[in-house]
Amino acid sequence: MMKQIFYSMVFVILGMSNTIAQIKGDWKGTLDVQGTAIEIIFHFTETNGALSGTMDVPMQGAAGIPLTVVTFESPELTLAIEQAGIKYSGTLDDRKITGTYSQGGMDLPLVLEKTLVTKPGDTTLVSTQEQLADLIALDRGSFTYNVEDYFAKPKTSGFQLSPNGKYISYREKDENNKRHVMVKEVATGKVVRAIEEKDELIRGMGWINDERLVYVMDQGGNENYHLYAIDIDGRNSIDLTPFDDVQASILNMLKEQKDFIIIQMNKDNKQVFEPYKVNVHTGAMEKLFTNDDAANAIVGYEFDKNGVLRGYAKMSNGINTQFFYKPAGATSFDLFHTTKWDETFSVVSFNYASQNPDEAYVLTNLDADKARIVLYDLKNKKILKEIYSNEAYDANLISLSRKRNWEIDFVGYEGEKVVINPISTTFKKIYKNLEKQFPGYEFSIAGKTDNEDQLLIVVQSDKLYGRYYHYDAKSGKSTLLVDLMPQLKEEDMAEVRPITFKSRDGLTLHGYITLPKAALNGEKVPLIVNPHGGPQGIRDSWGFNPETQLFASRGYATLQVNFRVSGGYGKEFLRAGFKQIGRKAMDDVEDGVQYVIDQGWADKNNIAIYGASHGGYAVLRGLTKTPDLYKAGVDYVGVSNIFTLMSSIPEYWKPYKEMLYEIWYDLDKEDEAAIAKEVSPLFHIDKIKAPLFVVQGANDPRVKIAEADQIVKALREKGVDVPYMVKYDEGHGFAKEENQIEFYKAMMGFYHKHLQ
Repeated sequence: MMKQIFYSMVFVILGMSNTIAQIKGDWKGTLDVQGTAIEIIFHFTETNGALSGTMDVPMQGAAGIPLTVVTFESPELTLAIEQAGIKYSGTLDDRKITGTYSQGGMDLPLVLEKTLVTKPGDTTLVSTQEQLADLIALDRGSFTYNVEDYFAKPKTSGFQLSPNGKYISYREKDENNKRHVMVKEVATGKVVRAIEEKDELIRGMGWINDERLVYVMDQGGNENYHLYAIDIDGRNSIDLTPFDDVQASILNMLKEQKDFIIIQMNKDNKQVFEPYKVNVHTGAMEKLFTNDDAANAIVGYEFDKNGVLRGYAKMSNGINTQFFYKPAGATSFDLFHTTKWDETFSVVSFNYASQNPDEAYVLTNLDADKARIVLYDLKNKKILKEIYSNEAYDANLISLSRKRNWEIDFVGYEGEKVVINPISTTFKKIYKNLEKQFPGYEFSIAGKTDNEDQLLIVVQSDKLYGRYYHYDAKSGKSTLLVDLMPQLKEEDMAEVRPITFKSRDGLTLHGYITLPKAALNGEKVPLIVNPHGGPQGIRDSWGFNPETQLFASRGYATLQVNFRVSGGYGKEFLRAGFKQIGRKAMDDVEDGVQYVIDQGWADKNNIAIYGASHGGYAVLRGLTKTPDLYKAGVDYVGVSNIFTLMSSIPEYWKPYKEMLYEIWYDLDKEDEAAIAKEVSPLFHIDKIKAPLFVVQGANDPRVKIAEADQIVKALREKGVDVPYMVKYDEGHGFAKEENQIEFYKAMMGFYHKHLQ
C-alpha cells in the first residue's frame, strides 16, 4: 500500500513538472492597439513547483515588470498585474497560447508563441558585421592619423599618489585591451599588478589608505555599481556591496579613520540612497541614516571629516529641496530652509580652521543669479563674508590645504576656459612655478600626498591630450611620468576656439568651434554640429576632444553650443531652457550654425549633426525640426520618444520625476503633453530626409534600447538609410576600447558617404 502511495505521489509530481515545463520560458505576442503594433513578452520561471513571471513592453522601454498572478492549470493560463489593471487569460495549444489581454477597459486578442529571448531589443533590426564593415571601408583617404590613434586607450593612464607618497598607482593596458591596476613603489621601482581586469571593466579606482585600494565595477554597463577593496599587493579582495540590482557610490573617504569609508546605496529601497559606514577590510557595515520617504527622497548628505552626519537635503513635492541641519551640540535635525531644486546651497567643506564648528564654505546662488562661494554660519543662518564670485559665470572652484590648517589655496570658475586664482602664499609659489614650466597650457592638480610635499600635475590644451608630471613641492621640479597620447603631435591638431554670439531672442550664448587647417586658411569646410548631453547643468568645455580632433583630421569642423539650460552660466540661463527642450534649446543650436556660416568657416550645404544621450535626441529633433539643414545624422544612445523615456526611467530616478517634468514637459498636463508629442521625433519621422546612423548599448538603463529600435524600424519602413550598431556588452555609451573604435570607424565611413 505504501509503495502504491509513493508511486502515486511521484506521478503527481512528475505531472506537475510536465505541466510547468510546458509554460516555462519566454513567450512573445503582438497587440494591435488602434493600429499600433505593441510587442509583449512574458518570461516564466519555476521555483519550488510554483510559477512566477515578468512582462516586457520593449516599445515603452519597460522590462522585468513583475506579474502578481501566474496560474496555469493545463491548458488554461491566467496572468495579472493587479496594480496596473492588467489581466491575460489564454489557452495553451502545443507551442501557442490564444487569449485575451485586458487593460483600461479594453479587451484585445493576444496570441503568444514560445520564443527564446537571449538579447534585449529587436535583434533583427541590427546591422550585420558585414554591413558595418562595408560602412567602415568607406573611410578612405590619405590621413596622417587613424581612428585608433585617437581612441585606443593609453598604454598607461590614471596615475594616483598613495597618501604617504611611497607608491603610485596607474592603469596599464595589455595586448587584449584589459586595463589592469598596477602599483609602483617609488623608491625601488618595483611594480605589482594589484587588480586584474577580466570580463567586466574597472570603472574607477582610488586609494583608501596607504595599504588598501577601492575599485568600482558593474555588469555590462547596467550601472549597478559594486564597490570592492583590495590590498596594494593584490590580496584580500572583498566585495563591499555584494547585493543584486543595487547601485553604490562613495560619499566620504574618512582620512581620519583610515579603515572606513562612507558609501551610499539603494539596497533597501531601489528609489532612494542611504549612507553606510563600511569597514574596508571586513565589509562590515553600519547604516548611518534611514531614508524612508521615497516620495520625498533624500538626495544629498553632508558629513564632516570625522564621519558625523551634519545635514541632508531631501526633495519636497518633487520640485523643492529641503535642507535639514543639526548644529554642533544639538540632538536633532531641524529644517534649515526650503528652496527650488534648481537653486544652489551646498556645503563645500566645513571650516575646520575656525573655532566655530558650524562655520562652512558654501556654494550658493540663493541671493544672486550666479553661484558664489561664501563663508557661512549654519547655526545662525548668516553669511560671514564672500570668498569669491564672478559676474559672468558661476564661481565653483575652491581648494583647501588639510596640511596647513585648512587654509584656502585657490578659488576659480570655468568661463571660456578654467580660471584659477591662487590665494595662499604656498600655492601662489606653486602656481607661478607651474606657469613658468608650462606656458600656454592648462594644468591642474590630479592628486597630492597627505603631507602635500608631492603633487600629480596634469598638463593639457586643445591640442594636447595630456601629460602627467610628478611635482616635488620643495624643489619645484616637475618630472614627466607619461605622455598619454605621444602618437598625436600637437602641431597636427586642430584649434578649438571659444565663440560668443546672440540667439534669435537676444540671449548671449557661448560655445566652441574646432577648426581644421583648411578652415583657418579661408576654406568653407563641412560642419558637424555636436549638441551635448544632459541637457540640464551640463556644458561643453575648452580642451582636447578626441572626437572633434578626429573629425578635423577628416576635414570637418565641429560646433558645440552651450544652449540655454546648460550649466555654469547662472540659474536664469538654466531656467531659460525649461520647457524648451527641442524648441528654443534647438533654436540656439541652429543660431550657432548660422553664426559659424556667417564667419565663413562652414559650407552651408554640407552640415551633419551628431550627439549622445540628450545630444542623440537633438540629432533626431534636428532632422525633424529643420530637415533641410542637415545632410546626415548620428544618434548615439539618444531619446526618440519623450513619453517612453519618462515611463521607463530607472527606479532611482523616480523621486526626480517631477523635476524631469519641469525641465522637459509635464506629461500629466494636456497642453504640455501635446508639446512633448510635437518635439518627440518618433511622431514626425515623415519629416526626416537625411540618412541616419543609430548606435545603442543594449544594457542602457537610462535610454532603453526600445528608443533606438522604434526609430530604426519606423525610418526603414519609410525607406531612409539607417545603419544600426548595437553592442550587447555596453550601457549608456560605449566604454570598451574595441567597441569605441569600431563605432568611430563606422561613423567616419558614414560621413564620408554622406558629407562631401
